[in-house]
Amino acid sequence: MKNVLVTGAGGQLGRCFSKVSSEFPNFNFIFKTSQELDITDNQKIAEIFEKEQIAICINCAAYTNVEKAESETERAFEINANAVKNLAENCKKFDAILVHFSTDYVFNGKANQPYLETDMVEPINQYGASKLKGEEIIQQILSKFYIIRTSWLYSEFGHNFFNTIRKKAAEGAELNITISQKGTPTNANDLADFTLKILTLDKEHYGIYHFSNDGEANWYDFAREIIALSKNKTIVNASGFYKTLAKRPDYSVMSKSKISSSFGLEIPHWKVSLAGLIAEI
Repeated sequence: MKNVLVTGAGGQLGRCFSKVSSEFPNFNFIFKTSQELDITDNQKIAEIFEKEQIAICINCAAYTNVEKAESETERAFEINANAVKNLAENCKKFDAILVHFSTDYVFNGKANQPYLETDMVEPINQYGASKLKGEEIIQQILSKFYIIRTSWLYSEFGHNFFNTIRKKAAEGAELNITISQKGTPTNANDLADFTLKILTLDKEHYGIYHFSNDGEANWYDFAREIIALSKNKTIVNASGFYKTLAKRPDYSVMSKSKISSSFGLEIPHWKVSLAGLIAEI
């Protein structure tokens, strides 16, 4: 049985790993919230790796506030890059596999077809830049890693677009949602499940991968589908512009062909996955 450390266990993705963990009895999970394990503390990380004999580290700890990263740039880089170096160095020292999650925001959004893992990276905001730096550090230190870029994460846990839309709809608010960005909503439960299935296969196809649900949408499409599936009569208006401090890529759909062919696992369409989650909760 392999000991698996999950950092950032109190966040959205960490909670999704906790939710699906019982389906993977071959792993002994050690969940640590950011309060229990600050990944900027290299000594604490080393102590846990040694004490628990960690075989796999799944890093769900991250600075994810895209807007605040523009003004809290140093903090974003500290968590998304410098702290990731701590994890990578300990994985190397203890011969553990590192699983790290990155973002579609490493791309500039000027493409007109789904991004491949090999496409040029050029982040246009500080959040994307900090996540890219983390990717680069891992590749410099480790050979046994999975960097999984994902997009538009949502779940029943925490603060995200899905929960915000449902809350506003329940309050009877009319919604104005932008159509200016195209990407793919991703159920974080699917990401957690898929990641653990990859690790169970033990194929050692290390490297960078893209994972999101299948298909593409803009935020208006996503909001409208949430409202329809929730059987709510809230009015959703399409808006051409939504002012933000941080620039967002206009197009950030990612190709999943590499991850599908490498591991032979099917990825559900975002509408199917969304319907499943709403039916479940």
